[in-house]
Amino acid sequence: MRFSASTVARELADLPYVGYLEPLGGGLERESVYETVHADGGTFDDVDASNARFTESAFSSVTFNGGRMRRARFNGVWFHTVRWVGTDLAETNWLDTEIVSGALAGVEAFGAQLRRVTFFSCKFDSVNWRTAALREVQFVNCLLRDVDFGGATLAGVTFPGSTLDGVRLDKARLNEVDLRGAALGIAEGIDALKGATIDTVQLLDLAPLLARALGITVKDG
Repeated sequence: MRFSASTVARELADLPYVGYLEPLGGGLERESVYETVHADGGTFDDVDASNARFTESAFSSVTFNGGRMRRARFNGVWFHTVRWVGTDLAETNWLDTEIVSGALAGVEAFGAQLRRVTFFSCKFDSVNWRTAALREVQFVNCLLRDVDFGGATLAGVTFPGSTLDGVRLDKARLNEVDLRGAALGIAEGIDALKGATIDTVQLLDLAPLLARALGITVKDG
């Protein structure tokens, strides 16, 4: 199962495994295995689902307040209007997963591994992706405010229609990252854009930062 910006499954009924889903019974527990479950509505307060495994499952209109999901694995999982607030998602593993109209605020996601993941119309506020590895990840029409990609590896990542506001890229490694179609607000690590593709308008917008990073003094007259 592979997602792209043009094939995002926006409705539960679109999922290939929807006929196998069963309601999630009870809460979430650490080191547990969840397969073809559906959590619809409700709030998980300070849940500990560390090292849990989720396969071909769905979460809709759910809020995670705090809690720990460190080293959890999400394979083929669909999230719709899900909120993570102050949740520990560090060292999690995400594969063939889709997050639609989600929100992440004050989340620790350092060291996470993401491959073939789509974020569609999501909001990120003060999310720590430091040292994470993102491969074939799409941020479609998203807002990334004060997001930290310091030391992270981004390969084949795209940001169509997204807004980057105060994003940090210090010591990040970019490979075939396509930033065209995004509004670029880079707070740190402008030199890390080596390996990224931008358009002419973006280049002009970034020119002052690039000049400063290269030690170029620009004077008129």
